[in-house]
Amino acid sequence: MLAINNLSVQFTGTNLFDNVTFNIADHDRVGLVGKNGAGKSTLLKILCGWQQPETGTMIIASGQEVGYLPQEMVPDTSRTVIDEAMTAFSRIDELLALQQRLTDEIAERTDYESADYERLLNRHNEVTEQIVMLGGDNRQEHTEKVLLGLGFKHSDFARPVAEFSGGWQMRVELAKLLLRQPDFLLLDEPTNHLDIESIQWLENFLQNYPGAVVLVSHDRTFLDNITNRTIEITAGRIYDYKCSYSDYVVQMQERRASQMAQLTAQQREVAQIEAFIERFRYKATKSKQVQSRIKMLDRMEMVQIDEVSTESIHFRFPPAPHSGKIVIEAQHLGKSYGDLNVFHDVDLLLTSGKKVAFVGKNGEGKSTMAKIVVGDISDYVGSFKLGAQVQVGYYAQNQAAMLDGEKTVFQTIDDIATGDIRPKIRNILGSFLFDSEDCEKKVKVLSGGEKARLALAKLLLTPSNLLVLDEPTNHLDMDSKDILKNALLQYTGTLILVSHDRDFLQGLTDELYEFRDGGVHEFKGDIFEFLEWRQAQTSQQSTKSAAPQASKSASEGRQAYEQSKDRERELRKLRNAVAQCEKEIESLESQIAEKESVLASGSAQDADFYAQYQSLKDKLDEQMEAWELATIAVDEFQNQ
Repeated sequence: MLAINNLSVQFTGTNLFDNVTFNIADHDRVGLVGKNGAGKSTLLKILCGWQQPETGTMIIASGQEVGYLPQEMVPDTSRTVIDEAMTAFSRIDELLALQQRLTDEIAERTDYESADYERLLNRHNEVTEQIVMLGGDNRQEHTEKVLLGLGFKHSDFARPVAEFSGGWQMRVELAKLLLRQPDFLLLDEPTNHLDIESIQWLENFLQNYPGAVVLVSHDRTFLDNITNRTIEITAGRIYDYKCSYSDYVVQMQERRASQMAQLTAQQREVAQIEAFIERFRYKATKSKQVQSRIKMLDRMEMVQIDEVSTESIHFRFPPAPHSGKIVIEAQHLGKSYGDLNVFHDVDLLLTSGKKVAFVGKNGEGKSTMAKIVVGDISDYVGSFKLGAQVQVGYYAQNQAAMLDGEKTVFQTIDDIATGDIRPKIRNILGSFLFDSEDCEKKVKVLSGGEKARLALAKLLLTPSNLLVLDEPTNHLDMDSKDILKNALLQYTGTLILVSHDRDFLQGLTDELYEFRDGGVHEFKGDIFEFLEWRQAQTSQQSTKSAAPQASKSASEGRQAYEQSKDRERELRKLRNAVAQCEKEIESLESQIAEKESVLASGSAQDADFYAQYQSLKDKLDEQMEAWELATIAVDEFQNQ
């Protein structure tokens, strides 16, 4: 159990948290949500001890460990990938040394009947169980499984971590954390550097994780597939919902509607009381009633409405200029970097108005193909050409990082604005939440989300009929992602989208190109249909022979996906029943302990006391039986 009591934190004179109290149980799956700047990352840093609150306390059970993955970090290591990942097992080495010391002590002891000897044996058993739970002698096997699940290849294991990009280095850090298996796992935007396959693997890993998991993520599907509890941070307060993200959104809207109704009713009541006071204030016969109502107003606790941010970006892409019917045509296209063949013999024909997604593991060539389309890469083999009158708009994966940090926000837009747009620069920036003060800030002081919004603003200045967007949702909050998605749905040109965000892709594209094993294969259907089809394929099937069957299995894929979601929901219900029993058992054991403490004091008690004591014990027996049945139900369901 991890407990936060009366936590308060201020930032630039504003309460991020104001006397916040909550607990995280040993097997919770918690999603932290709130607008940007609400304090989600700050709360994670407090939970892991990186930051101290101004007031309040954090209590964690003795011997329990907290592990934390921040959004960004720079690993400092000269080790290879496999060696660095295996540093996660330093705890096992410590336990093995402790186990040996305990073994030696047991061998030397002869007081076999003593309580001290029994405690020594119990401690030895506990340490042995911890070693087994943490992996023991299977460290190499566990490490390889996790690294492969996060997208590394066997050939990557012997390469130095420093050779990899920042995103892949973050995967090594995530692997270390998962291998350590801390009791409380805190993850801040863990999917930012993962492709869809790695995200799905991580989801499965976290669903079966033995400890508690606390997540900050802007990926709805990821949150829904993992969490069964959502903590909303707003205006210095928290609201705790016992449900996943999508259910939270519904309940949150209902709560705010209820607050508005309560406020309206209270305002009506206050108006009536004030009218009575004003009408009879000077009548002696009504003085008592007037004073009573004045006191009533003084005692009345006013209904508080949660802070609701009305700020959101709002924009539409300019109308797409006319282009020819064929937008992109590629034949036998291939690209290599030295000895590394990214893809080869690719044929691609994209017609006007199509909205397609490039999907596949990182490193398979999605961004490389995007750069060929926009002209950033020209040393390819085969043929590639854009159609007549095609005008390209491009959002690179590192677009925000490519901005000139020394320029102001206004200068960034002013430098590329022409004609009638120039007088509208501040209006354009305002639609992306940059006020007059923000316009004079240098780009280098902006947050990741602000840089992403500025990069999107630049994209609007030049009309295009082919948009190529490479991971445009990184650093955007959920509201901003929804607005971008809506703008893309209304966009009249051709769209190529590279993204690992399944919720963002759903309904936005109806055709996908999978980059896999050096090839590119077309799939007709939705992202979730594709993922179900991909999951159904055996490792022995070649991508080329399987790809033609993809469109035929689309409806089957959707049905399988819905069945999978139903199964996940049922499993969550069963697990919630177990958690509820554990909560009741903990409460009953606490009450029984209080009664037994009274009995131990030797003070006389009446018949009611003993009746209550026996009733609590009976209830505990019932709850233990219910817990056993609920646990069996979970095991049986998982084994079906």
